[in-house]
Amino acid sequence: MNKKSIITMMLALVTMAGQAQTKTATVTGYSPALKDGTLVLAGTGTIGNVVDTVQAGRFAFTLPVEELTEGFLGLMGEGCPNFNLTLFLRPGVTVKLTGNDCFYPLWKVESPLSEQQTQSRITEYCRDVVTELMQMDLDKKPWEEREIVEMKWMKQRMDILPSLPVDAATIRALWGISMTAKNTPNFPHMEQLKQLEKKIVARAPKGFEEQLAEIHNYVYPPRLLQVGDEAIDAELLDMQGQKHHLFETFSNDKYVLLDFWGIGCGPCMMSEPEMREVYEKMKDKLEIVAINQNKLSEWQKHEFSKRIVGKNWNNAMKDISSRYCDVGAIPYYVMISPDKRIVWKAVGYQPGYFLGMAEALNGPKQDNSSNLQFAIRKVETKVDGTTISFRYYGHKDYWFRIAKDSYLNANGKKYKLTTADGIKLDENNYTQVKASESTNEFLGNTYYIDFTLTFEPFDTIPATFDFIEGDGDGAFVIRDVSIE
Repeated sequence: MNKKSIITMMLALVTMAGQAQTKTATVTGYSPALKDGTLVLAGTGTIGNVVDTVQAGRFAFTLPVEELTEGFLGLMGEGCPNFNLTLFLRPGVTVKLTGNDCFYPLWKVESPLSEQQTQSRITEYCRDVVTELMQMDLDKKPWEEREIVEMKWMKQRMDILPSLPVDAATIRALWGISMTAKNTPNFPHMEQLKQLEKKIVARAPKGFEEQLAEIHNYVYPPRLLQVGDEAIDAELLDMQGQKHHLFETFSNDKYVLLDFWGIGCGPCMMSEPEMREVYEKMKDKLEIVAINQNKLSEWQKHEFSKRIVGKNWNNAMKDISSRYCDVGAIPYYVMISPDKRIVWKAVGYQPGYFLGMAEALNGPKQDNSSNLQFAIRKVETKVDGTTISFRYYGHKDYWFRIAKDSYLNANGKKYKLTTADGIKLDENNYTQVKASESTNEFLGNTYYIDFTLTFEPFDTIPATFDFIEGDGDGAFVIRDVSIE
């Protein structure tokens, strides 16, 4: 065999290998009601992107899949509700979607996969209530009205599931219901859900053990750890699949911040530049443990996962989040003291949160988790009054207010606010000093302002006190402020 033939064969083998590695499923869709330019979002697991733009009512795209995979479709355009259509995909499969309106979660789905057929049976059984929910979304109805219909939807799905095959679609529906139940106080159908979980577990084929364990944690949640409780250990995995324990991050002089996050969570990703900057400045006082909630393979492959600071670990089973997080929303933060006590918990992110958190760690002991942008830097107690120095971090274009009826709570009584210096009470105030040299869109526009508030003098100097920003709606509290 000559050299040319060998090279030709090698190129052919490389091409074949590339083709073998590229496995995809195809999705096509059509509705005459769709406007040109409507964006098509799709993905597998929790990761999605814009994959096409509607033209003449049509769209088509492919998604990489290695095996049976749960995917989703969403449309962004005039008349399209903010809902997802669940898709089940395998390599080489084509799924055809057709409808006559913009309510795409109710369209006809033609697929050879039995899981998709199960999903279609669930959708058809709940057609009326899903239609109502989508219309309420388009009409921007308040959550109080939508929640009632949402509970009807949960009930309908629970009613149909026992008559269906136990497959990926059935278990996916049970997962959604159980997560809603966990995050809904006094969920009205809990007894039915418990019985349904037992029936599905008894009939479930092998391969769904992880999903069923997660569902069980939602239906029978373990006791949530609260502020003041001792932290518990947990087993987590790193990018190489190696096991680690949460407690290995603790030392005698460092706080530990648990950052529960997920791919596709906008605020989680928005927080990364600020978290990174604060971590570099606070390494001697703070360890960050980022705990990803996605499937291990999704987390390992995603580019954002490689930018995480601190410990970068995964907890796809979510057993640790069921102990630490009061709600399923992310990002969710838990601060643990060097002696392994939970000192505060917070959900969500706004620019300035981590700068405020660092300020609080450097100041008197305090729990500023109800509004991390505010931190107390110094407390001075005198016979004529108690003066507190604050720093507030926030976007330079966003205002904040401090109520003139703010007070300190200590010794079983209120100590009224008497004077303010550096801000105007009950008026819009803005940050003044740039907080970072970063050019990031959010961190680069985060500024701070320093101000002081003076209150009536304490009758007796307490060990700790609470700052209460008035008694109106939206007021925040900085709790357990120590006097050093």
